[in-house]
Amino acid sequence: MQASTTAQSPASITSSASPSEVTARIHQRAGELEEHLIKTRRYLHAHPELSGKEHATSDFIASELDHMGIEYRRVTGPRPYPASDGSTEFIGTGIIATIRGEAPGAYDDAGTPAHRVALRADIDALPVGEQTGVQFASQNPGVMHACGHDCHIAMALTAAHILFDLRAHLKGEVRLLFQPAEEISLGARDLIAAGALEGVDAIYGTHIWSEVPAGAVSAQPGTRMASTDWFRVDIEGVSAHGSMPHKGIDAVVVACEIVTALQVLVSRDTSPFEPVVVTVGEIHGGTARNIMAGSAWFAGTVRTWDSKTRENVASRLERIVNKMANAFGAQMKFGYEAGNPSLVNNPACAQVAADAVTEVLGPEALYQYEGTLAGEDFSEYLQHVPGVFVFLGAKNEELGAIHPQHSCFYTVDESVLKNGAMVAAQWACDMLS
Repeated sequence: MQASTTAQSPASITSSASPSEVTARIHQRAGELEEHLIKTRRYLHAHPELSGKEHATSDFIASELDHMGIEYRRVTGPRPYPASDGSTEFIGTGIIATIRGEAPGAYDDAGTPAHRVALRADIDALPVGEQTGVQFASQNPGVMHACGHDCHIAMALTAAHILFDLRAHLKGEVRLLFQPAEEISLGARDLIAAGALEGVDAIYGTHIWSEVPAGAVSAQPGTRMASTDWFRVDIEGVSAHGSMPHKGIDAVVVACEIVTALQVLVSRDTSPFEPVVVTVGEIHGGTARNIMAGSAWFAGTVRTWDSKTRENVASRLERIVNKMANAFGAQMKFGYEAGNPSLVNNPACAQVAADAVTEVLGPEALYQYEGTLAGEDFSEYLQHVPGVFVFLGAKNEELGAIHPQHSCFYTVDESVLKNGAMVAAQWACDMLS
């Protein structure tokens, strides 16, 4: 797919346009761009790229921005992303773009914008083999946009079209962040290090979401997603012949007992009012079926909402692992890595987002969603500036859009993509007004 051939409309909205005129223009442009939006999403879905390897994706985004006449810079930096084969690759796939407002007072005499807001879209895919059967399924075997990032890119580019058309109305700047490597929790930190948040007053992000009905949007304040931490436990026992278990210490048995005991963290060691998830996703041990394993290891993730609970979980988890290993006479090595913090929406930014939903979609589109213990590195931006992360509903049973994020069958109701672009554009306009 080549860069868009969609004609650019002139900046027909003036700085004196009323809020209703701005919203009407957002609706008009979104309708004109919807066909290209869906075409863009399908092209990106067919050409997914893993975290830190989004080179063709980045080139495509750049070509779209070139066509629109929006200035941008490619992000490079010193941090290498680890690859599955052990090699490393320096980042160069992030893009920071800028739409400069042209309303009176948009800049002072020194060239500093009156306000600057950011819109973020993540661009990486997952190591998942697609089984949806759609005509635009992944052409990259074993890689799939199974979390909707293809939708995020397409919506962000459409919002960019709309906002560039509205630049005569914008009193300040809109910064567009096309972020790599969200799925490995590193991309946001690298864009921040590259200056993505310099001078930014507030930031907006959205995630198309399989647990929210199509046509609905959740833009609530407070905690919306969990912190994402990681652990690994290595166990050293004593190997022995499988027929002589009394002469060894079975590391597999020890590992299994510890995995079971870890659930005490959730059921008995944490208040029921404090959401905690402890999941062991990997367990390995043994070399042959008639040899008692002398070593084993397992690894997993911990999810929490509350920062104080998060601080306590690591020491509690290590205590349980250590006591269980000692009880069996085994040695253990415990490793714990703090990932992204929980995602907490700023109340003021969330209110503007809720108002934007009401303005472009109507009050009936607002949806009360309890949040999720999944994680998102958008939370890294919120450690530096206030912002809001909204959930755009895409669940539609009639279309088969019922599978969760990260599923090989994941699909979405594409009719909601226009809504996502409109809400993002409206939020930016309202924040700059």
